[in-house]
Amino acid sequence: MECVVQGIIETQHVEALEILLQGLCGVRKQGLRIHELCLKSVPNLGSVESEIRLVCDLEKPEDTWTVRHVGGPMRGSGAEKISFLVRPVQERKITKNALIFFKNIGYKLDHEHLRVGFAFHFQRDALITVTVSSINKMLKLHAIDDAVPVTPGIHLVEVTAPTSSTNYNEVVASVSSFCEYLAPLLHLSKPGVSTGVVPTAAAAAASLMSDGRGTK
Repeated sequence: MECVVQGIIETQHVEALEILLQGLCGVRKQGLRIHELCLKSVPNLGSVESEIRLVCDLEKPEDTWTVRHVGGPMRGSGAEKISFLVRPVQERKITKNALIFFKNIGYKLDHEHLRVGFAFHFQRDALITVTVSSINKMLKLHAIDDAVPVTPGIHLVEVTAPTSSTNYNEVVASVSSFCEYLAPLLHLSKPGVSTGVVPTAAAAAASLMSDGRGTK
C-alpha cells in the first residue's frame, strides 16, 4: 500500500522548490525521465474494467520496465478523516515485450505520457519520495523525443510513502508533518482533488532564491 498527495506548481517556481527540498531532505536529487503507458482491459476480461501501467525508467543505462497496478482508495470513516489517499499498489519488473503480451491477453493502450523532472528519496519516520515533473503527451505513438507538455508552465508534485493497513495512521502523520514545510509553495491534496496554485508562491519562491543557496 501507499499513501499519496499531489499538487501543482508553476514551472517558474520549480527551482525554488528544489532548493527547499534539498534543504529538507538532506540528499541529492535524482533525475526523472519516465515513459508510462496506460492499458485498460476489454469486456471479455471481466465485467469490471481493469487498468495497469507499464513504466519505463529512461534514466537507467538500459531501459527498465515495471508493471504497476493501483487499486481503489481505502474507504470508511478512517480514510475520510485523513488528508492522504491510501491505496493498494503492486509492482513487478517485466521485460520490454510486456506491451505485446498484455495486448495479446486483451488489454488495449489507452494513452501514454512522458514524465520529466527530478525526485528526492529520503527516510524520516517513513520512507518518503517527492517527485516534481512535467507531464508530456506523445504526438505520435511512442515518439518520446517529440513529446510536448500537457499543461505548459505547470509541474506536478507528488509525495508518496509505502504503508500498510496496520500503520497508515503513523505514516500519514509523518508525511503530513513534512508536507507542512512545502505549504508556502504549493497546496497538496488527494489525487483528483484540484486545489490550484498557491497565490503567494511567487513571494515564497523569491525569498528562497534570495537566500543565495542556489542549486548546484
